[in-house]
Amino acid sequence: MQEWASGSRRLPASTWLFDSGLALAAAGVSTLMFNDLMDAAQPTPPRGILVLGYALALLHTLPLAARRRFPGTVLGISVASGLAVAALGVPEILGPAILVAVYSVAAYGDRWISLAGLAAAELGSAAVQLTPGGFQNPTVITNGLIIGAAWLLGHFVGRRRAYTARLEQTAELERTRAEQARRAVAEERLRLARELHDVVAHSISVIAVQSGVGAHVASTQPEEAAKALKAIEATSRAALTELRRLLGVLRQEGESQGDLAPVPGLADLDGLLAEVAKTGLGVRLRVEGKPPPLPAGIDLSAYRIVQEALTNVVKHAGPARVQVTIRYRDQDVMVEVTDDGRGVTAPTDDGRARVGHGLIGMRERVQVFGGDLDVGPRPGGGFRVAARLPLADQP
Repeated sequence: MQEWASGSRRLPASTWLFDSGLALAAAGVSTLMFNDLMDAAQPTPPRGILVLGYALALLHTLPLAARRRFPGTVLGISVASGLAVAALGVPEILGPAILVAVYSVAAYGDRWISLAGLAAAELGSAAVQLTPGGFQNPTVITNGLIIGAAWLLGHFVGRRRAYTARLEQTAELERTRAEQARRAVAEERLRLARELHDVVAHSISVIAVQSGVGAHVASTQPEEAAKALKAIEATSRAALTELRRLLGVLRQEGESQGDLAPVPGLADLDGLLAEVAKTGLGVRLRVEGKPPPLPAGIDLSAYRIVQEALTNVVKHAGPARVQVTIRYRDQDVMVEVTDDGRGVTAPTDDGRARVGHGLIGMRERVQVFGGDLDVGPRPGGGFRVAARLPLADQP
């Protein structure tokens, strides 16, 4: 039943304060009205009648503090106490408290409790009108219409609140369902990635074994070496296929699938600098040393570091001149990007530069190859990004 459900949930403190204040105000009005009537009564009623009248006035109004949690009970107490007050011959002290109880049972009570409460309130009101000394104006019909209007108002308010609550619940269920779907997809993709990883790792192991066999028998058993090379070719092609599938599984939803363009490297810096120059920056490239054959991963990472550094300059440095320096050495390759703008990021309280997502990405790329990254403001203004990528194999 809704009344029980309403009683089980915790109401906000502001709601409790409002209802308690409403109940106290209604109780004050009823007791003052009863006190005025008793003072004017001749002869003065017995003390027992006075005590009973005050108690019934409070019983008729104070339960309104719990009208949201127990609307049916509150209305029942209100009707019963109202009939008892009318039996004493002083129904004038009831006031509008019964209308608040009727509104509450329609707004917060179960359907059948609400209808039963309306019937009880109408019958109780009619009974009060028929008691000696009952209300003469408004009439029984008018009073019934007023109670019906209070019930209708509460009914519409309750339906509106229930509709809003259902919308919120539906939205929450949709969010939960979408989150569960995303989690299931992520778990499935992770499972598939693990399986494909095992397949690729097995293929690489087979290639390693076959290449060792081929190298061992190449001079003495050429036919066996040829078989080993054919096995390596077939296994490597299968491994590449599975690797593409693995990358497809790991690719984020909505991420572009890429095209057939070659992976960029330091040899493609001229095109990158030309694009950056179109933004109005003055860009210069200086290459020191003879470019050696670079591993594909290092070549790509160096290019991406320059690209990210130039992107930061375009975003944050304002009008500036940029110097890109590539130093090729025996054991490593150095990438340096400096500008004379206003700085990529503002320094922290200790003078160090704040680290953004771009700088974090640079640091991750450098750490993969065991290199070093130095970023920060330049003493004379501007910003500097310097990365060292070792050429020696990392354990």
